[in-house]
Amino acid sequence: MPIRINLTSIFVDDQAKALAFYTEKLGFVLKNDVPIGLHRWLTVVGPGEPDGVELLLEPDEHPAAKAYLAALVEDGIPATSFAVDDVAATVRELEANGVRVTQPATPMGPVLVATIDDTCGNLIQLTSPA
Repeated sequence: MPIRINLTSIFVDDQAKALAFYTEKLGFVLKNDVPIGLHRWLTVVGPGEPDGVELLLEPDEHPAAKAYLAALVEDGIPATSFAVDDVAATVRELEANGVRVTQPATPMGPVLVATIDDTCGNLIQLTSPA
């Protein structure tokens, strides 16, 4: 029985700011925007992947979420990782678009990695083949 990922989430401190960052800076596409009380069921998908894995931009309202994210950022640990074709080129493009890079493109065995700040409380790792 194959099991596959259809939804994953990332805690964000501001859903509107997160939606702007993930769509305008990273190129994700809005999939769902459903009001739920004070917040929204807000998901994005990769460009050209309307039925792909959804990323839920989940409010970090729970005290444990805030502490968890702060600890990850303090230790320089990314909350999640996204694949790109060419990390070095992507980092140059993101920097030119105002994105803060916290770790430049760095070889790590068979991959090249970089880390960016999503402005919403997370560090995000980007990876590509070396």
